[in-house]
Amino acid sequence: MNLNPAELLNPIFNTLNGLIENYGVYLYLVFVWLALLAIAWVFSGGLRKRLKGNSTTVIPAVIIMAQPPRQPEPPIVDIEVEQTWSVDDKSTD
Repeated sequence: MNLNPAELLNPIFNTLNGLIENYGVYLYLVFVWLALLAIAWVFSGGLRKRLKGNSTTVIPAVIIMAQPPRQPEPPIVDIEVEQTWSVDDKSTD
């Protein structure tokens, strides 16, 4: 008994070549429609795990945090002081 993989798979390859040669267009159309159905199934949630019993529900929430009011900055005080005395003043001699 010869267990050469090329000789064992040769009839399968010949059958597939015959199918593609005779019905290639129809096989292509069938595979396209199956692919579209598979994509629609995946988008509709077909791959999600369905949990039985107690399932966890996620509820989105908006959290509003109140911040204390911003304190105003202290005013900038610019004071100019004039001198009221002069060198000529002689109060006590």
